[in-house]
Amino acid sequence: MTKRVIQLLRVSTAAQAAHDRVSLPTQRAINQRTAEMYGLTIVRTIEMSDVSGAMILLAPEMQQLITMMHDSEIHGVVAREFSRLMRPENLADFGLLQTFAETNTILYLPEGPIDFATDDGRMLGGMKALMSGRERTDLKKRIWQIKEEKRRKGELGQSKIVLPFGVDYNYETQQWSYTPDAQRVKEAYRLFLTGLTNYREIARRVAMSPRTVGNVLRNPIYKGWRIIDEKRDSSWRVSPNGRQFDRKKVKRAPEDVIRVQVFTEPLVSEDEFNQAQRIIQLKEKNHWCMNESTEHRFVYNGFLRCECEAVLWTLPQPRYADYYLCSKKCGSKYQRRDVLDPHLDNVFSKRLTSPSFLKRHVIPAVTKKRRPDNGAAQAQRQLEALDSKRKRILDAYFEGVISSAERDERVSLIDRERKAFETIARRQQPEKGLTLEMLVDAFAPFVEFDLLNRDDKRALLTIITPEITVANYEVKGMFIAGVGSHTGMEAHASTRFWIPLSLKAA
Repeated sequence: MTKRVIQLLRVSTAAQAAHDRVSLPTQRAINQRTAEMYGLTIVRTIEMSDVSGAMILLAPEMQQLITMMHDSEIHGVVAREFSRLMRPENLADFGLLQTFAETNTILYLPEGPIDFATDDGRMLGGMKALMSGRERTDLKKRIWQIKEEKRRKGELGQSKIVLPFGVDYNYETQQWSYTPDAQRVKEAYRLFLTGLTNYREIARRVAMSPRTVGNVLRNPIYKGWRIIDEKRDSSWRVSPNGRQFDRKKVKRAPEDVIRVQVFTEPLVSEDEFNQAQRIIQLKEKNHWCMNESTEHRFVYNGFLRCECEAVLWTLPQPRYADYYLCSKKCGSKYQRRDVLDPHLDNVFSKRLTSPSFLKRHVIPAVTKKRRPDNGAAQAQRQLEALDSKRKRILDAYFEGVISSAERDERVSLIDRERKAFETIARRQQPEKGLTLEMLVDAFAPFVEFDLLNRDDKRALLTIITPEITVANYEVKGMFIAGVGSHTGMEAHASTRFWIPLSLKAA
């Protein structure tokens, strides 16, 4: 008499079921040998992927198997090992074994059959089920401990899918690095700290999604530190079909928080990162100074630096005077907004728009030295890579590999990224000589600067993106960009220049 059996195949993750993995083919081969050993005929195959052994009863495939087991023509089930059938963490799961007993279905394993209708079969099957469940629990603990140890050493204990935007990790050398995309992160910080706090607009300029912009502005890895203050909740969250379900994140206890420095040369400074967090907190709390119905009084927030090179923070006072203060608290005095802002307005509208002042005080002292930034070469390499990628897409279209709709979608994405890197590359071009004509052209729009409203002033300042060094009401100088020339060079395509001033408020 032919013994008709059902073959059971199961892998815990979808990745294990991929065509380049050997788990499922191996199970098939072992099951076939088991069937030949006991004279079995495999008539049906139940295959499950992304189903944990602890949640197997919830899978529709398992419910189908149970239904088929009630067929009198089905003699048994064949599996590679007992854990393919179940890894119980709940005693209610043992009801599956009762189903085997009631339907007189034999479980065939390479080491021998188990008949749950007999005393010996119930004892052996129960012991195997308990051992499979305990093995799974121990495995989870070992994996968690190994991952935690790697995290505390500053290594990546998971897949690269968890890496933040613009960050890479080499498993062989155990080294962290920033990718060329990190230049877009740096540009996002620059825009945010110069007063552009709309995530959607920043995302448009740097070719990211608004969610990604919010994430990168909060992630301390860009200041060099990897801080892990969350973990997965240990309680089970089960999907209706028994598939693996992502567990929610919960805060770690203070003593379990992992803080490790992974970059000695971070993408942004500690001060820049802290200032970004302060702005984010104000946005999230809907602080009065972020409310659209509230008057925004600070004109130069985000454009000012202390003489110690730290960012100047704002200290709004609804009932008292507003102040600018050093974020590093280096000892420099607080500077009143109602004194400093008019002084800076005068610098832009009267001093920097005067050719005689520029010729007499600025040009002789101008230096071509600027703060180093090695992002230009990376941005250029990324542009070349995008051009090559675009050419490959077009070649694939001409060869009939992809459709015109798919071509347009891919090319559109590349063009968006290219635009962001072009902006970064332009801001970091090699320096050229700074002439009087270039300065006159650059500051010509500021002639009536002191008569503009706050929003118009900030829009104009964004053109040259100044970093103004000021202390004790004295403007020491400023770095500026957007300096065009009378020869036709685009205004936004220039490098950054240092303009020494030393102008103190009256």
